[in-house]
Amino acid sequence: MQTLVELVAAGRERESVLFTSPERAAPYSYRDFCTNIWKGGNLMRHYGVRTGMDVAVVVGPKNPEAGAEPGVLRDCPDGLLGALAATMNGAVAQLNPPDEVDATALVAPANWLDRYELAPGTKALAYGGPSDDPTVAGFERELWSENPLQPPGEIAPDDPAVDDGESYTHGELLDASERVVSEYGVGAEMTVAVRAPVTTAGAFVAGVLAPMRAGATVTFGGDEPGDITVAPEAVGDENRVVRPSDID
Repeated sequence: MQTLVELVAAGRERESVLFTSPERAAPYSYRDFCTNIWKGGNLMRHYGVRTGMDVAVVVGPKNPEAGAEPGVLRDCPDGLLGALAATMNGAVAQLNPPDEVDATALVAPANWLDRYELAPGTKALAYGGPSDDPTVAGFERELWSENPLQPPGEIAPDDPAVDDGESYTHGELLDASERVVSEYGVGAEMTVAVRAPVTTAGAFVAGVLAPMRAGATVTFGGDEPGDITVAPEAVGDENRVVRPSDID
């Protein structure tokens, strides 16, 4: 496995649960999530996303409450879906975009769009909401009618895929995910609780890519620890906590 494209394709063949949350009515399967990543990649292609371009991604809940901060998973993995969808086209997912966004597209909760000033030509794709702005595309709505096939194009292991202030390639991200799986013994019957904001490559690797590689289930929302917990500091058994800052 050398690129995130292969990781998603492998997940597409799994029948098990990928995401659960106390705030979700139903779990989200590997098959559905990975198929929607393909759909998201094809949707972004309609808005000009191609190899080497940037897609700003804001991870958050569908309807953020006052005081909520970007990166916190609560009731939906739509931001994660957007980040992986961008990489299917060879684009770079910016996990911690600045307030002034100069990218081909911005994927963010509709309620947070007014936090960002978009450069001319940046397309806003909003989840949750809906947005009152007619120029904003409804990410979830447009996703469902998209082609459920893998986006076309060739992607190499040394192509950049994620940026959190520092750029990481497909190969580097997958190598890091393999180390997390090996060092923490992540397995298919385990749960990985994400309690760290997904605004860094370390959190993205530990909370998303490593579980996907192992076939584990990711939990978010609530306070219960998982078999493995991704958190910025010790939670319960320190030996079962993955700190995003420790991943290189």
